[in-house]
Amino acid sequence: MSTAAIIVAAGRGTRLGGPVPKQYQRLGAEPGAEAVLTRTLRAALAAPELDAVLVAIHPDAAELYADAVAALDDPRLLPPVPGGATRSDTVRLALEALESMAPEVVLIHDAARPFASPALYAALADHARSGEGAIAAEPVADALWREVDGMADTPAPRAGLWRAQTPQAFPFGALLAAHRADGPPALDDAEVFRRAGGRVRLIQGEPENFKITTAADLARAGRVVEAGMSDIRVGHGFDVHRFCPGDRVWLCGVAIPHDRGLEGHSDADVGLHALADAIYGAIGDGDIGQHFPPSDPRWRGAASHVFLRHAGERVAARGGRIANVDVTLLCERPRIGPHAAAMKARIAEVLGLAPDRVSIKATTMERMGFVGREEGMGALATATVVLESK
Repeated sequence: MSTAAIIVAAGRGTRLGGPVPKQYQRLGAEPGAEAVLTRTLRAALAAPELDAVLVAIHPDAAELYADAVAALDDPRLLPPVPGGATRSDTVRLALEALESMAPEVVLIHDAARPFASPALYAALADHARSGEGAIAAEPVADALWREVDGMADTPAPRAGLWRAQTPQAFPFGALLAAHRADGPPALDDAEVFRRAGGRVRLIQGEPENFKITTAADLARAGRVVEAGMSDIRVGHGFDVHRFCPGDRVWLCGVAIPHDRGLEGHSDADVGLHALADAIYGAIGDGDIGQHFPPSDPRWRGAASHVFLRHAGERVAARGGRIANVDVTLLCERPRIGPHAAAMKARIAEVLGLAPDRVSIKATTMERMGFVGREEGMGALATATVVLESK
């Protein structure tokens, strides 16, 4: 059976003026924005032609890597391997880690190119099965000048010149042998492969497959992500709980003194229950009862922030983010106003949102119905979720 693996080189990386290497920096300023590496891996895992994804990381970056892949649940993502002193050493070590798998072809990709498409991965892998190498590249379209002391000196012909990208794809065994051979430093894996006698085909690359090298590149990538997150979903949640003997009620994650409690299998937090259902609903993922059945004794008396956090994690697993949430509590008593700021802060903390993306409101029922008779409480919630458009 023909197999294809990809090695994502995520070595030391530049820090773009900050303490975090570029491959672990965030694509956008929104809370919950993905790391560059997360986006790169998500794109690779979207390519069904790839049977294994292996990341080569700097030995000091294990914690950063673990955070970047926390939301990725795919058996094709293998445990990372430590890189070497140079990029060539890093690729060789990763190739040797794949030797027992012996894939037919292997792709090499930079972690800082998060926008390669599944079609590009497929085209490169298909060509490498012919026995030749293949690299994504684009022909040079701009005028070229040789510079002397900061001045344009001599125009350089651009005919036949291409700008190399990654991924680059090769027959696995031939590339491993080429990397094991002694040789001077190489520009990329295509040069290593050619020195060993291999032929490398230029495959039309993609303009959006740019490499993040500078802070301006990172900002551009963030804008690309924001522009692509155009699948906007709205979910609605509703919940009620009757009053029971007690001395406090849990509402939106905050304990509020009261002359009664709320009855329920968990802590009966009517606000968080409605909000969790709204988030599940926005992504078509059922409701609390499906994820946390009331028949399961594990959830008896459970704090409802567990349910809310799980709903947020389900959004992140889809590559999405929560844009805002809005909760309306229905009750005659207790008064909600004095506690609304604490509720807002608690929900923002659990979901990783800025506080201005959380709204807490309350209304009475003008003494009508079960709420008006103070037999129980209700809550309405909406959640706006933005998923990456397909």
